[in-house]
Amino acid sequence: CLDGEGKVHEFDSRWRTEDCEDCSCSKTGIGCCTSYMRPVDYDEEKCESIFNKKTCSYKVVEKDDPSKECPVHSWVG
Repeated sequence: CLDGEGKVHEFDSRWRTEDCEDCSCSKTGIGCCTSYMRPVDYDEEKCESIFNKKTCSYKVVEKDDPSKECPVHSWVG
């Protein structure tokens, strides 16, 4: 399989892209999906979500004090 970056992958292989997508190669082609969950139910006035590309995860923190995490009630991914 040839991915969007021009790299060749063997059949039945799996990898994670720089954009945090989990991909796999089969004889029918390449399939990719996001490897992370996105926060959707939190206090957006008081808090903000920050994406960490190194860990491929979101953290939701208070806008006024980023050292404090906010509760998240729902995630999608």
